[in-house]
Amino acid sequence: MIKVGIINVTGYAGAELARLLYTHPEVELLSVSGRSAAGKPLAEVFPHLACYDLTIGEESDAVDFAFSALPHAASAEACAPLVRAGVPVVDISADFRLRDAKEYAEWYGGEHPAPDLLLQAVYGLTELNREAVQQSKLIANPGCFPEGALLALAPAVKAGIIGSDIIVDSKSGISGAGRGLDLKYHFGEADESVSAYGLSGHRHLPEIVQELARMWPQAEAPMVIDKTVRVWPADEPRAGGAPRVTFTPHLIPMTRGILSTCYAPLLPGALPSGEEAKNAVRDLYRDLYAGEPFVRVVDSPPATKQTRGNNMCLVYPTVDVRTDRLVVVSVLDNLVKGAAGQAIQNMNAMLGLPEAMGLDAPAVYP
Repeated sequence: MIKVGIINVTGYAGAELARLLYTHPEVELLSVSGRSAAGKPLAEVFPHLACYDLTIGEESDAVDFAFSALPHAASAEACAPLVRAGVPVVDISADFRLRDAKEYAEWYGGEHPAPDLLLQAVYGLTELNREAVQQSKLIANPGCFPEGALLALAPAVKAGIIGSDIIVDSKSGISGAGRGLDLKYHFGEADESVSAYGLSGHRHLPEIVQELARMWPQAEAPMVIDKTVRVWPADEPRAGGAPRVTFTPHLIPMTRGILSTCYAPLLPGALPSGEEAKNAVRDLYRDLYAGEPFVRVVDSPPATKQTRGNNMCLVYPTVDVRTDRLVVVSVLDNLVKGAAGQAIQNMNAMLGLPEAMGLDAPAVYP
């Protein structure tokens, strides 16, 4: 059995990791930490995890594999000693997602705690980066918003059928904000209300752009982002027409789930004309995701409840034939495919286990 530790089990992502790992046939959860609840039984803090006879303690290095669900900066500080000691780690925070330490400092408001590890880290969107994930000891688990956007756009980007002006419009449940207290997440504030946020630059934007640029046909250089206006500066070369992304997240009064609608102009002649374009783009998406256990291309617009509690991302690509624009809808559970489930999928790939091991449960419905 693989002895696993969770650093910061007391957040939503950490607790979801513990829930999902309980049924994993090759894993024993040996250690859980949580600085605010140290010394307490896990079952006292989370009664739904009474299946474990564990006490929340400090971080442990007596494990074969570690997950970190700490906030950014604190996570890199906890992960670095483990990585340097040869322990494989999946970091669910944002600390190793951006490859440029200066860009990290700009978006996350402080110097990176372990910049020497940035180039060792692999971006853990397994469907798009499988071979690198399998060979790595340090995985940067994707952010929940970027995961939905990237899985929605990757086939079109790889096929070179869209122009560079991309819009990502996302709606998220409240659990995406974590367990911290903030007035705008109180029931009386959030219920029966929808609000946009992060319009001056959400932290997931550079992650989306970085990974799109890596896939972009003929891209020769990383994109430079202007944090204020969120566009490629006019005086910078756009290598291969690399992407310009506008990303707007919205808060929705539900607990779990992200729905992203992504828009991009089709390049002239990239697809057949008229209604045939819809069939062609769906075939393109099905070809790329054929055989993937956790991405399903569907025939009608999906709903977040169809992925609640499981590791699936549903993707619906279509074409607005009036405007020659690609429209792709994706849905996933932000705590599973957008966090804990993706982390376990990455662990399975890193350890040579079947990727679906411990993750093949259907969604909870209704």
